Amino acid sequence: MRGVDAEQLAKLQENPANIRNICILAHVDHGKTTMADALISSNGIISSRMAGKLRYLDSRQDEQLRGITMKSSAISLRFNQGDQDFLINLIDSPGHVDFSGEVSTATRLCDGALVVVDVVEGVCPQTHVVLRQAWSEHITPCLVLNKIDRLVTELKYTPLEAHLRLQQVLEQVNAVVGNLFASGVLEQATLRDTEKTAQVSDLEGPRPNEEKMVYDWSDGLEETDDSNIYFSPDQGNVIFASAIDGWGFGIDHFATMYAAKLGVRVEILRKTLWGDFFLNGKTKRIMKGAQAKGKKPLFVQFILENLWSLYDTVLVKRDKEKMLKIIDSLNLKIAARDLRHNDPKVHLQAICGQWLPLSQAVLSMVCQKLPGPLQVDSVRIEKLMCGGGRRFDTLPPQSQQLKSAFQECRSEEDVPVIVYISKMFVIDNMSLPRNKQRPLGEEELLQRREDARKRHTLRVANQQQDTKLENQSEMSKESLETGTILLSETTSEEKAEEEGETFLAFARVFSGRIRKGQKLYVLSPKHDPMKALNRENGALGDQTVNELSGHSLTEFEVKDLYLLMGRELEPMESVPAGNVLGIGGLEDLVLKSATLSSTVACPAFTSMTFAAAPIVRVAVEPKHLADMPALVMGMKLLNQADPCVEVLVQETGEHVIVAAGEVHLERCLDDLRERFAKIEINVSEPIVPFRETIIIPPKIDMVNEAIDDINQIQRTRSNISELESEISKDGSLDIKTSNKLSAFKLRACPLPEEVTTLLEENTELMRILDQASVAWLSSRTSEQDTSDRLTCEVLSQLQEFRKRLDAAFTNAGKRWRGATDQIWSFGPKRCGPNMLLNRISGYKRPSIWQCLDEEGTVGSTVLREFDGSVVSGFQLATFAGPLCEEPMMGVCFAIENWTLEEQSNGGKFFSTAQKTGVDLNADNQSILDSNKGPRSENVSVPNSTDSEPYIATVPLDVGYPSPLVLAKSPTSDRSSPSVGSPDVTSPLPQFVGRGYGPLSGQIISTVKEGCRIAFQIQPQRLIAAMYKCDIQATADVLGRVYGVVSRRDGSILREEMREGSAVFDITATLPVAESFGFAEEIRKRTSGLASPQLFFSHWQVVPSDPFWEPSTEEELLHFGDKAENENQALKYMNGIRRRKGLYIDKKTVEHAEKQRTLSKNK
Repeated sequence: MRGVDAEQLAKLQENPANIRNICILAHVDHGKTTMADALISSNGIISSRMAGKLRYLDSRQDEQLRGITMKSSAISLRFNQGDQDFLINLIDSPGHVDFSGEVSTATRLCDGALVVVDVVEGVCPQTHVVLRQAWSEHITPCLVLNKIDRLVTELKYTPLEAHLRLQQVLEQVNAVVGNLFASGVLEQATLRDTEKTAQVSDLEGPRPNEEKMVYDWSDGLEETDDSNIYFSPDQGNVIFASAIDGWGFGIDHFATMYAAKLGVRVEILRKTLWGDFFLNGKTKRIMKGAQAKGKKPLFVQFILENLWSLYDTVLVKRDKEKMLKIIDSLNLKIAARDLRHNDPKVHLQAICGQWLPLSQAVLSMVCQKLPGPLQVDSVRIEKLMCGGGRRFDTLPPQSQQLKSAFQECRSEEDVPVIVYISKMFVIDNMSLPRNKQRPLGEEELLQRREDARKRHTLRVANQQQDTKLENQSEMSKESLETGTILLSETTSEEKAEEEGETFLAFARVFSGRIRKGQKLYVLSPKHDPMKALNRENGALGDQTVNELSGHSLTEFEVKDLYLLMGRELEPMESVPAGNVLGIGGLEDLVLKSATLSSTVACPAFTSMTFAAAPIVRVAVEPKHLADMPALVMGMKLLNQADPCVEVLVQETGEHVIVAAGEVHLERCLDDLRERFAKIEINVSEPIVPFRETIIIPPKIDMVNEAIDDINQIQRTRSNISELESEISKDGSLDIKTSNKLSAFKLRACPLPEEVTTLLEENTELMRILDQASVAWLSSRTSEQDTSDRLTCEVLSQLQEFRKRLDAAFTNAGKRWRGATDQIWSFGPKRCGPNMLLNRISGYKRPSIWQCLDEEGTVGSTVLREFDGSVVSGFQLATFAGPLCEEPMMGVCFAIENWTLEEQSNGGKFFSTAQKTGVDLNADNQSILDSNKGPRSENVSVPNSTDSEPYIATVPLDVGYPSPLVLAKSPTSDRSSPSVGSPDVTSPLPQFVGRGYGPLSGQIISTVKEGCRIAFQIQPQRLIAAMYKCDIQATADVLGRVYGVVSRRDGSILREEMREGSAVFDITATLPVAESFGFAEEIRKRTSGLASPQLFFSHWQVVPSDPFWEPSTEEELLHFGDKAENENQALKYMNGIRRRKGLYIDKKTVEHAEKQRTLSKNK
């Protein structure tokens, strides 16, 4: 029976000072759910005997089968400390890397966290991730060093060795926290310096020939106090525990116990029990220097030796007499049935559960050390309210006043209601309180007894009746049957309603009180409080609601409120501020996360950041075509129920599910089959993303021989098309539009590796830079000030990004100097790791960095017409490369010349201003429209099929190792005709009639095709996504582990033996394309002695050339004429092209021979 009912918890919700919202964070299998069971058992919800076995918060069937947590679950607990009652809202989160999105949803709603670390395994990769997530959300962590019993039972450590191991683990955790602290301090110091520089420049103006400022990064670290951020047992934020055995303790417990015995004050013992202190037996004084003098530290002498003695007595020697003496000395009362039990584990848990109860130690630390809703950090409030790079002081005054509502956490009627929904989760309708059978009262029980007595009396009377009554009974049977039929029909309808699914919102009230029947607004991420407040002076009328509904905010009525109790729900009429709750009736209004508020002045909260981005994708289709609507609806529900999954429909019509990993993908497919769509589906092979790139021409061949013109084998050359004259020997390309009115000279070259890495890491900054650049152009024409659109933090980050980019180009060599100011655009999607450079002499277009300058030179910035068309062509080319229509990465396209010719017949394409360039001071809105590129450009695709694919062969004297065949991809844009098309000199109407269309569309197609050809001129490579694999294995199975990794084209990076054990920590890299089934195979090969953990690491170039053929005498001698060994890049490329329906240059039958039957020799 439950010890605490919903009414008592509802009363505790009214006092925010005694509320603690916490989550449990850890690596997989470090004991989070077992610890949660121990805390839940303290409230009588489950038995203490079942703690660690029941896994109460793992309510899914696959969670119980796999033994891992897959979702975040919440439960409310009551804890009494002294004369105060506390309400603990506990959220258990997954530890597997595939479900790190659930960790983000948990940390957003909490104020504190319990970080659990296995003392045997130490700090693992996911421990780094959860500490970083807690730091980014500005929540306070406490540390639990779990599984200390393994040091006794498995590793057979002595107390002194165990103490050394605990110190090592604690130092590892503090090292991670120190790195996070140092990076945060340096970031704040950079922001302050940027603000000071901006203020000085505003007051004094720019100084000519100003020397560069030298920053001393150590100043911020020395001034900032870091004494309270680290974990230390003497501060009370560390618990030593064994969740499976049900015990845990802090330093305070033993300091209070030994203070009276030793005659030492509690404060002194609290500081000296952990550290290099020992007790001098002669003087009875605590002294420092235990390690130097060879003495036992106090922690070993007074704590660990007693624990080791208990384990030795109960588990190893099983000395019952000594165990009874220990029980008497500790004044414990053990139940007789526990003492009669034959399992020594039961004895140990019974003793430790009373001597050192885990729930008491953990919950008391939570109440004392972790903050409540009233102690929320102001920095966290501003971060939550300021999204999209905005500053807090740029919000409207009404929005800034909401900060006090956050900090005060009031629940009065006049306080605005602010609720944040971190995720939507689905439950069965049978789990709803209204569909559960309620317990019967005394009156109902008496009434049922009376009805049963009457039925029995009537049955006895019917048996004594004559045949006349029997006939009447037959008629009553018919009526009874009809009534039974009607009853069965109604019950079947009720069952159909109860078998459905219901979505609930996982939310927290930050301000005000949410009630049933209350009307609130759902704020979308695009909600701008300034625009909403400007309408009718902040009074939102019906007309404004109708205008904004479906765009930025939607009004709704609160239907159901629930108290989350793990597997159960308790209905609530209202929930005050500072509490976690479930909200029903939002499945049609909220997709994944949202902000609810009673005022339009509240801004939408910033979106959550996920540690593991979805990378594994599969295409699904129904087994029966008639089930397609059910599949579409099921995928929609799946997308809403999982915070990390992505569901999309590709251009080919495929329905694709994108998951974070193999385990996550299996769970999504099981949910789709059994829960959401409830149909049979066919799943394709995993679709792994690749990237296309080019490299510097290699100087050695496949047999490590130098490549020169002498050892090249002369092969049959294909017919040279008209493009042959357009490709220069230096690798540049000259290409014209179909109507010969515009010509380009462009070149493709690989970006330096440092630049590519920098672009990949700053995708969000490039997106903000693109938006700011467009806003800067708009402000120059409309005379608006855009200085307040970006925060000083974002401006400093953009300036730092520019400096680092400039330094990377400078380090790459002379040919890249000044490339930062020549950047035309990034791509694809204007924020990718590719560049378009403007190296056209005489064309000085506005720099993308001009929006960051304090004073923009408006008069000198010139923007040529069709500038946006060039950018659009570049975006299309980098979005789908020529190898297998995958996005490009690390490629730079430089346009060295661009000419526009005037057409004299039938009117002019360009005016004089369009030929020479247009000043931005002129009021010409068409320039801005053309500069928006794909946002406003309409590209017409005519149905012209006259153009044929063209082939160009690079002459052998260029210096490349083999001839390169350039061919248009079968999926390339048919509106881009070949350069060898016939001359067109007819007027404009005839151009349109022949399918050439507007010049802007031709420029887009020409630039796109030119970029693809320039890409094919250079040596092409594929880039594969790589997993980082952490494997823990014993020495007996190391060879098997290496065999599995090498078979899947992986490589071992590091191998270290864990101190004091026979376990090796192995770090390896593995292609994502080869990772499917890797965990299962490695467990089978090692009989379960090795367990891998995979998470996305980086992109890596596949070294082999997908078009490689033997071209030198040495290669022919080594590989043969056909080179029948497997080409990894070719295998990947053909697999992608086959999936996309592209052309594959592969013969079905290589050697046609007559089939003959072989018979046995007689």
